[in-house]
Amino acid sequence: MKQILKAALFDFDGTLVDTEGQYTQFWGKMARTYRPDIPRLEYLIKGTTLTQIFDRYFTDPVWQAEITKGLDEWEAQMDYRPLPGAEDFIADLRQHGVKCAVVTSSNQKKMDSVQRQCPKFLAMFDRILTSEDFQRSKPDPDCYLKAAQVFDAGVEECVVFEDAFNGLQAGMASGIFTIGLTTNNSAEAIKDYCHAIIPDFIGMNYEQLMTIIAQKSAPLSE
Repeated sequence: MKQILKAALFDFDGTLVDTEGQYTQFWGKMARTYRPDIPRLEYLIKGTTLTQIFDRYFTDPVWQAEITKGLDEWEAQMDYRPLPGAEDFIADLRQHGVKCAVVTSSNQKKMDSVQRQCPKFLAMFDRILTSEDFQRSKPDPDCYLKAAQVFDAGVEECVVFEDAFNGLQAGMASGIFTIGLTTNNSAEAIKDYCHAIIPDFIGMNYEQLMTIIAQKSAPLSE
C-alpha cells in the first residue's frame, strides 16, 4: 500500500536552529545563581516549557520575575540561524504536498523574536505551534497529537523530527514516526528514543525520508 505523508512536525531549538548551546549558557548562569544545589540543571530542563521549569525549580516569584526579564533580553539577541539543509528539506517537502509545522516548547514571545530575525524561514511553515497551544508539555504527546489534528491527519500520516530526549519521548508516545537528530546528543544516546536517526538535514529530501520510513517498518508503512 502506498505510504501517505500529510504532515512533518519539527521541534525548533536544536532541531531547526542551533540554539541549544546558547540556552545552555543562559540556564547555566541561572542555575549557578539561584539553584547551585542542582547539578547540571541546564541540561535537565531541555525540551521543557518555561512554566514547567519555574514550577519545578524556580518557585520563588521574585526569581521568576528576574529570570523572565533576563530570558526575554537573552532571546531577543540570540542567533536563530537555520541549521544547514533545513530550508532545502522543508522546501522539498512542501513541493511534495507535505504540510510543515514547528512544534515548540517555547512561548509566543520568544517566537516573535525569531519572526523578527528570520521572517522568511518561519514563512516556510504552515503552522507555528507554541507552548500556549498545548495543555501538557513534552514529554507528554499532547503537542504532537494537537499538531496532527491541525492538519486533519492521522498519526500514521505524520512524522516528527526532534533532538532532545523530552521531545523524542513525546513523539514516540504520540504514535507518530519519530526521527532523532544527533545535533546535540549521540546516536547511541537517543537510539532507544526514536524510530530512526539522522545526523542533520544536509542532503535530506522527500524521497529519502519516505525510504527511511519504509525501511524501518514504522506506523506510516503499515
